[in-house]
Amino acid sequence: MGISKTDHIAIIGGGAFGLSTAFELSQQGYTDITVFEKDAEIPSRWSAANDLNKIMRAEYEDPWYTELGVEAAKKWQTPLYAPYFHRVGYLNCVSGAGTQKAINSMNSFKAAGEAHPDIKPWVSTVSTRQELQDICWQFNQGEMPGWKGYFNRYDGYVHSANALRGIYRAARSNGVRFFLGERKGAIQEIVYQSSGSNRKSIGVKTKDGQFHAASLVIVATGAAASKIVPEVGARVSAKSWSVAHVRLTDEETAALRGIPVTYARDLGFFFEPDPKTNLLKLCPMGGGFINTNPATGVSEAPEGVQRFVPPEDERKMRELLRQTLPYLADRPLVEKTLCWFADTSDSDFIIDYLPQTGGSVMVLSGDSGHGFKMFPIVGSWVNNLLNAPEGKQTEKRWQWRTNKPNDGTASQDDVSWRVGDVQELRDITPTVAKL
Repeated sequence: MGISKTDHIAIIGGGAFGLSTAFELSQQGYTDITVFEKDAEIPSRWSAANDLNKIMRAEYEDPWYTELGVEAAKKWQTPLYAPYFHRVGYLNCVSGAGTQKAINSMNSFKAAGEAHPDIKPWVSTVSTRQELQDICWQFNQGEMPGWKGYFNRYDGYVHSANALRGIYRAARSNGVRFFLGERKGAIQEIVYQSSGSNRKSIGVKTKDGQFHAASLVIVATGAAASKIVPEVGARVSAKSWSVAHVRLTDEETAALRGIPVTYARDLGFFFEPDPKTNLLKLCPMGGGFINTNPATGVSEAPEGVQRFVPPEDERKMRELLRQTLPYLADRPLVEKTLCWFADTSDSDFIIDYLPQTGGSVMVLSGDSGHGFKMFPIVGSWVNNLLNAPEGKQTEKRWQWRTNKPNDGTASQDDVSWRVGDVQELRDITPTVAKL
């Protein structure tokens, strides 16, 4: 179903995919766009992108995604996005205790970077402690035993929460409307004109009982997608990884200014500390956590926010610091949480119409832990789909697929860059996961 630029478009979700879409469509001349967000403000606490930083790594094992990564990197350097991009470089290594899978993953990323003409000049091999310390003198107290990998100066990180704020302001300036809050911004349901294979959405109903007519409904709700579009559960699992921080002094923050994003693929990664909060963010590497609803077999994000990290993840984060910045290894970990996102078993996004809705509902999902780097260009993918021949997604990677349910288990989640097994949230803290 084609829509005109004056038709009403309702976007559910004010996170990365939703905001990018709202802004880009407003840039393309669509004049009647409303974003519904269940939190009272943007960035939303429910958005995985409401965070200090996300890695901006352009290289992928799949050359097609590498091209998108390079396109996104260039967009991050334009005036609108540049304030949030920090090109400090990306140190991608494996420690001496790393598994073969971790080594293979790192080598694949290195080869991908060296194969792309835009990235290759920025990539250098690191295989000794001295080479590591030449890149980052701040690691001179760290043993970094057996670390080998590469340093890519093309990459860095983006301040994701601030980027959300900036594009939110830009979208509002373009005339995009926002309904925020647990009543007028939270969606009760998508309203259909009929049922079955002939159903067609005519808008959405919010929790306050109001109906909002729309010619097109775009669902961009991340880990909560299956609660609005249950069919998504066959392809997408709500999954989480641990996040924690170390609070530094002003002097310590200044001393670590400009360090690269540092990733030991068998342990985890960290960023330079944020100068406003003095928080150094850490994430452990692992298979992640799911929260399976026994009634449906679908992993759903819990209603509450989890303010903890499992002991094994804390051990990995402390070991990572011990090998790099040992004076921080025993500091208290603060602002601990589990970051929930929409995951697919093959790590591909979903950018397509919901089947049997006559092109009236579009789903943007499957961030899979690598979507935020694409923030500046996600909206262009949606615009392309709106203008696609015959109204169909031509990129097979992003098409809606009907396959066996994804239960989120390790056997169905063998993405090469993930090292570790998927665990149920109830197994690591029985009192937290509530559906």
